[in-house]
Order: sequence, then C-alpha cells, then structure tokens
Amino acid sequence: QVQLVESGGGLVQPGGSLRLSCAASGFTFSSYAMNWYRQAPGKERELVAHITSTGGKTNYADSVKGRFTISRDNAKNTVYLQMNSLKPEDTAVYYCNGRLYIYDYWGQGTQVTVSS
Repeated sequence: QVQLVESGGGLVQPGGSLRLSCAASGFTFSSYAMNWYRQAPGKERELVAHITSTGGKTNYADSVKGRFTISRDNAKNTVYLQMNSLKPEDTAVYYCNGRLYIYDYWGQGTQVTVSS
C-alpha cells in the first residue's frame, strides 16, 4: 500500500536547523512531484516547497525562501526539507505530499516546534 513516512521533526531554538525526511513506498516515486506542506494551529494548511519528479525544478513559499531547501533522492524514494534559520512562526505540523494527475498521497505529519 502507499506510504509516506515523515521523520526529523522536533523542538529547536530560533535560528536553529532541522532536516525533515519523507520515505515513500507503494508507488512509483520517481514519477511524482513532491511537496512539503505545513499547518499551524488555527491556520489553513499551506504549501511550503515543491520539487518536480526529476528534481530539476523547485519552488518555495515566500515566507521560507532562502531558508528552506527541498531535495529528493529517487534512488532512495525519499524527499527532504532542510530548514535553516528557523523562526517561531515556522512552528507547525509538516506534511509530505506526492502528486501525479489525480493521484494525491499524504503522510501523517511531523511536528516542528521553534521555541526558546
């Protein structure tokens, strides 16, 4: 069955870094565009970063440009989100998403808390 399993979340101080990973299985990972979304308490889920199936193109929300980097390893069926210079407003549950045409898969989410 399709699985997306996020890991790497946790508590970090402002200015710190975290690297999220999302391991995929049950579908042809290399054919799918991959995304990282986040949802903070009381807010709507928002797209943070996007990467094409080959990894050749990426896009970011304005709020994270220059601080976050999305990457993927198609040999390992894994997508990453490197988060640097973290701010308290980055606190949210981060979700991995794989999308191809009508196929839309989600992970269970990993909590990121930025606090001193």
